[in-house]
Amino acid sequence: MADIKQSVQSQFGRVAENYRLSAVHAAGEDLQRLVQIAAAESVYQALDVGCGAGHTAAAIAPHAGEVIAYDLTPTMLEQVETLAAERSLTNLTTRQGDVESLPFADATFDLVVSRYSAHHWPHPAQALAEIARVLKPGGRFILSDIVAHDDPAQDTFLQAIELLRDPSHVRDHNKAQWQALYAGAGFTAEVAFEWMLPLAFDAWVTRIATPPLYVEALRALFDGAPGEIRAAFDIQPDYTFSIPGALFVGRQ
Repeated sequence: MADIKQSVQSQFGRVAENYRLSAVHAAGEDLQRLVQIAAAESVYQALDVGCGAGHTAAAIAPHAGEVIAYDLTPTMLEQVETLAAERSLTNLTTRQGDVESLPFADATFDLVVSRYSAHHWPHPAQALAEIARVLKPGGRFILSDIVAHDDPAQDTFLQAIELLRDPSHVRDHNKAQWQALYAGAGFTAEVAFEWMLPLAFDAWVTRIATPPLYVEALRALFDGAPGEIRAAFDIQPDYTFSIPGALFVGRQ
């Protein structure tokens, strides 16, 4: 799986600024809900794993004593630092590393969050075990990500388009799978929010710099999708479509 992690660094290293400028990542009702839940209890030390360009870390920083934005890709962390400077967030710092091997002591954080990152984790059970380890007793792990459909055909379509767009994609898990992963790491978890994320096709492929050949393959998949797939993903004539997301809240 080292190749997957190298692929993440290579893929996102080239397009890091795109993610700082991405409206999908900078805003959204799921981000608002995540911040509301995070801010409902005192947070002295928070960690954002797979932080990307830092939008989630920046959003919770006003409600926390200290936030560490943690990511595998160094150029992403440069974008976090730019964002923090723009917003004068002096309590937001960065650290580079792998979510499956966190360089923090046991029981360090009150809160760990992750948004639009977990579908890149090769070993999510190992990542959750590490997150559980660095959380204080009673600490919370809030996860927001794309989730797979329960229907096998819809699941296959989602995984196919994700992988064609981005070779560093591993898997979108469904809600039951995430809840089982939470439970396996010792969390009591609930689904706090669900939504359909609308995506403009051109911006979706441009953000990650999908090669033109794969863009055409994606258009062909959309064009050839049967009616039930088109309905499930709300595929429009301009290739705009929607995919499901869920926000999970787990407590030790």
